[in-house]
Amino acid sequence: MAGKAPVGVLALQGDVREHLAVLTALGADARPVRRPEELAAVEGLVLPGGESSAIDKLARAFGLFHPIRAAIADGMPMYGTCAGLILLADRIDGAIAGQQTFGGLDARVARNVFGSQTASFETDLDVPALGDPPVHAIFIRAPAVVEWGPDAEPLASLPDGRVVAIEQGALLGTAFHPESTGETRFHQRFLAHVHARSGVDAPAS
Repeated sequence: MAGKAPVGVLALQGDVREHLAVLTALGADARPVRRPEELAAVEGLVLPGGESSAIDKLARAFGLFHPIRAAIADGMPMYGTCAGLILLADRIDGAIAGQQTFGGLDARVARNVFGSQTASFETDLDVPALGDPPVHAIFIRAPAVVEWGPDAEPLASLPDGRVVAIEQGALLGTAFHPESTGETRFHQRFLAHVHARSGVDAPAS
């Protein structure tokens, strides 16, 4: 794996294997991250979908909460999907008592805005930053971005105007699950941030 900037997937809860599979297929040196020393060994981190409040509690239990916050403050690229988007947001609507986020993304994200798991849906999204074709997106108990600051850039919205993909510097978030549909362009965008920061050439996709 020489010459590749290692990247991690936070492996406390959620769809960890799917993200590892996508990143590995793109040629990345992808590793599960469960401990602070594993976080210190990677150049970027994916925060997977799952249950945001559970990941928050587990991150604190495993001693990862403050190291992840510090890594974000230091500029480490991160990509959050669904629950991971919630965890990146500075502000959340619908949080359970005591729930915290890693923060860094100047945005307010609302949890479960589309209803329960039975209200899951799929749609095609135009994402100008990714070009054609449209992104086929799966929403499962998904959040949405309801407010964002001047440094954050919405990348995709639903027809009703709700923002479901956003980027701020090296932080990228989607309310949906590209890892479940064979869509790799968001992961490629994340890896581009990683390699731009690390100075290591990106793997050929």
